[in-house]
Amino acid sequence: MQHIADSTEPLRRNKGRRGFDILRALQNNPAIVVEITEEEVPHLPEVDAKLVHLAQKRDATIVTNDLNLNKVAELQSVKVLNINELSNAVRPVVIAGEVIQVLLLKEGKEPNQGVGYLDDGTMVIVEEGKPYIGKTLNVEVTQMLRTSAGQMIFTRIKEDEMGTDEQQGVHSYPRSW
Repeated sequence: MQHIADSTEPLRRNKGRRGFDILRALQNNPAIVVEITEEEVPHLPEVDAKLVHLAQKRDATIVTNDLNLNKVAELQSVKVLNINELSNAVRPVVIAGEVIQVLLLKEGKEPNQGVGYLDDGTMVIVEEGKPYIGKTLNVEVTQMLRTSAGQMIFTRIKEDEMGTDEQQGVHSYPRSW
């Protein structure tokens, strides 16, 4: 991580620093035992192989979002917690017809779409939402799409909760939203 955090490339450097921040948060959690070792594994050249070797030696669990490391570790009977799988497991499940609330932050890829995000980072696409960017809306789920990168929720504005502003032809919402 130190090597990545010292990189001259800003993106790599930021990833390394974020890794240190996450490690510090894990160390501060009393329910998690974090041990940092300087132990070398010179007979193994690849980082993944070194991690698996150390995990076997210490009867430790590997926590990763690296699919290849995940597979290698499982093949060698090392316990693995895949961050992406854990994240998907705790994401809220929504079904068509359900009403959710979302703050629209930007335009979507298709004409007149608005895009917002749930607290867990799930992208919410709102049909006809472009005029409401910057506002929080109640929207009705029309479809949910799960991908390897996460999930996207497609919605439409909840019609029965909208009033219309006849001067501008724009729907208005109660100020309490």
